[in-house]
Amino acid sequence: MVSRLVLGCGAVGQRLVEKVALREGDLDVICGDSDRVETLRNESVRAQGADPTDPAVVEEIASDPDVVLIAGDDPEHNVQMAQLAEVAFPAAFRMAYAGVDATDAQREKISEAVDSLVDPGGVMAEYVANLVASEAGTQSRRLRRTLRRVGGRLAIVTHDNPDPDAIASAVALSRLAASIGVESTLCYYGEISHQENRALVNLLDLDLRQLAPDEGVSEFDGVALVDHSRPGVNDQLPEDTEVDVVIDHHPPRAPVEAKFVDLRSDVGATSTLLTGYLNQFGLELDTTVATALLYGIRVDTADFSREVSAADFQAAATLLPHADAGILERVEMPSISQDTFDTIAQAIRHQVIEDDVLCSYVGDAVERDALAQAADKLLEMEGINATVVYGLSDGVVYLSARSRGTDLDLGETLRSAYDQIGSAGGHADMAGAQIPLGVIGEVEDDERLEDVIRNVVTDRFFDAVRERRVDRGSPFSAESGQFEFPFVSADSEEEMGDHDV
Repeated sequence: MVSRLVLGCGAVGQRLVEKVALREGDLDVICGDSDRVETLRNESVRAQGADPTDPAVVEEIASDPDVVLIAGDDPEHNVQMAQLAEVAFPAAFRMAYAGVDATDAQREKISEAVDSLVDPGGVMAEYVANLVASEAGTQSRRLRRTLRRVGGRLAIVTHDNPDPDAIASAVALSRLAASIGVESTLCYYGEISHQENRALVNLLDLDLRQLAPDEGVSEFDGVALVDHSRPGVNDQLPEDTEVDVVIDHHPPRAPVEAKFVDLRSDVGATSTLLTGYLNQFGLELDTTVATALLYGIRVDTADFSREVSAADFQAAATLLPHADAGILERVEMPSISQDTFDTIAQAIRHQVIEDDVLCSYVGDAVERDALAQAADKLLEMEGINATVVYGLSDGVVYLSARSRGTDLDLGETLRSAYDQIGSAGGHADMAGAQIPLGVIGEVEDDERLEDVIRNVVTDRFFDAVRERRVDRGSPFSAESGQFEFPFVSADSEEEMGDHDV
């Protein structure tokens, strides 16, 4: 439970105290104005009539608060209380109201002693109360504290082959870190090969560092993961990497260990979560961050048609006035590589269809992102409600799966099919898997190898589809091996950690 201490209580402070007192948690007020103290006590607020600028008084009355709010009307008194709180409660989140007619020098002194300075101009008591007392405010304070304790350079690591949501989230977290003086580097393993993703990075002139497969992050003082949650899973970090921050919207398949963890699968994009933190930190949205975040939300929610929540709409509404529509239009209409068209053609040529489900092997996959684009494209075929496209790259078989309007949960289906021979997962309508070629078998003849891959991957997939639909009581006939009539159902989620697969 959050404990809060208010030092000083002017007119604005009293309004804040009245609102904060309605929230859960402990609240203590130290104020030298006896009339205000009496008023607050009548409203069941623990208020002490004492000098809030006296260290002895404050340390005697207050314990170890999570939040300290300096809320007097006199700017000079607020300076003294802010400096006192900095010494007495260094681990607390400290917010200060500047006071009435504060000078620039007074604002600067207060700002140096607190985490957040609130100037009187246009500030609503409800907003500040939310920042001090709400669950979101508590999370933002914990994130701020965790970032500050990094004490040096922070590596912000996306999942392998990052998609727009991961890229945008990394950019936003880097802005949050910079706001409290923490230097950061945006890092990723793999490739940014999808043409739209490359366009986003190039048009916004984003600075991302590609890490080599055997390159770690030991040179950094802290590590943050965005849009995925575990080192060594969908990134190439050592599994024992100590992580400071995790922010992700995918449900984890195992416990997540980090000093700060924010996992919320009830939103459609990690970019939505980062938009909230930018707001909680009180940072102005610049065009680069707003454009990237808006595009990240749009991509992960399929333009607000898949697994979208009210929070996604609210975040988009916040970002839209600051985003560059021209850049977004150019990002969404990039040139498509010949390799991508070849992959789509191969997927069409080698499709295997069972009822409303399609599976296709494209051979050597030059660009892994092309698998996802092929799976999306084949989903447009009449009568097809789920697709899996897979190909071989660097000794690993990569799969990308998509669905719409079906009862089939692709994440669970791929886990059922491939978890014993590789790694798989995701959500209902977007999922992916990776299978090391070694577990399939060692075959020297290329043509024979292709047959083995097709048989293992395709057969396992359709077997898992049949099993899951039988478990759900679907009209699948075990005797005929066919579905007696097409399935029509609804709802889906998002892709596994390997978003671009």
